[in-house]
Amino acid sequence: MTSAEAAALREAQRDPRLDFFRGLGMFIILTAHIPWNTWTRWIPARFGYSDATEIFVFCSGAASALAFYKIFETRGWWIGTARVAFRIWQLYWCHIAVFLTVLVTLMMVGRWLPDPERDYVAVLNLRRFVNDPEAFLPPLFWLGYVPNYFDILVMYMVILALMPVVIWLSTFRAPGKRPWLAMGFCVALWAIVSQPWLVFLDVPIFTGLNLSAEPVGKQRAWFFNPFCWQLIFFTGFAFTLGWLPKPPTRWWLILICLAVVLVSVVLDPDGVPARRFFAARPELAPIWEQIGAVKAAVGSLQSKTFFGLFRYLHFLALAYLVWIAAGDNGRRLPKTGIMGWIVMLIRRVGQQALAVFIFSLVIARLLGVVIYEMDRELWVIATVNLVGYAMLIGVAYMARWFKSNPWKTPRPAT
Repeated sequence: MTSAEAAALREAQRDPRLDFFRGLGMFIILTAHIPWNTWTRWIPARFGYSDATEIFVFCSGAASALAFYKIFETRGWWIGTARVAFRIWQLYWCHIAVFLTVLVTLMMVGRWLPDPERDYVAVLNLRRFVNDPEAFLPPLFWLGYVPNYFDILVMYMVILALMPVVIWLSTFRAPGKRPWLAMGFCVALWAIVSQPWLVFLDVPIFTGLNLSAEPVGKQRAWFFNPFCWQLIFFTGFAFTLGWLPKPPTRWWLILICLAVVLVSVVLDPDGVPARRFFAARPELAPIWEQIGAVKAAVGSLQSKTFFGLFRYLHFLALAYLVWIAAGDNGRRLPKTGIMGWIVMLIRRVGQQALAVFIFSLVIARLLGVVIYEMDRELWVIATVNLVGYAMLIGVAYMARWFKSNPWKTPRPAT
């Protein structure tokens, strides 16, 4: 089988829904990461508890099941663990490279576009690193210094490190027969760290499993606690492997999920539509105050750091609705015409999610500089976003080309 035939076979075996929604998440993440970008008013985070982070982590869990589980089955637990460790090693150096690239890029921009009112390095709170590298550089390498903008990959590394444990539990004393034990471990770990049962009690939250993100000065934990976020990762992992059954298609379940999604638009603390709706209607101020009281009472259930219960339920409801809308194996996704072409481009981005994500972290800062330097004009913001999307697509196709090993393909005979 030639490399082209092997690539075609892998393409046919892929679930288009996984690629499509992971690609869609990449576009949303870029939009959210561009500073001074008014298009962020329309990303999913403004219309409910969960956002593109949940999409990314859930789809990463599904993709990891496809990429790694077969190795555990065919080559054994130790070889599978070694394969996961190698992936973590790759992600570690990606994290270091992204941090240094973004930092150096912002320093160069600050030198080329000096502005006494704008310090692009300070916008990401990296000025301390520049002023005192001896204090911050060593912790950067042992992950004791994790600025908020650079927290996704480190979270992903820790979650991957849990994968051999979860797979071992799934085969404990009965190979392939105890996935409930593995998922029970994931739920228990999330419940211990997130502690949703303490939300209505005046009891301090246990923080022993928080990881420190600051080597000196003010104490700050990782923005994404990996011991909580592993739950959604392994939810995607379990659905892909069949550990969790496919949810049934029922009209009453669709109505429940739709109600969860719509109610979240009103109750979500970051929801733009809700704030604007009540701000335009002063007579509804008492209702808005009651909603505010509910938010304050259940704040930890909305926590992004601890992957609060509301975020999980909102994502599951939203995922069920889009799963129904896409149909089995994505049969309702457009395949022809202009919409089919757009779906295909989004899928290409989803297939190269890591390369695209790393690139987006770097380019987002530069796109934000363009918006700021050009006075945040609406046409500038629109152009910057569209150019950014085009660049993600270009990176996806470039990564796809490199992965095809074109230098190994024999030249056609002349």
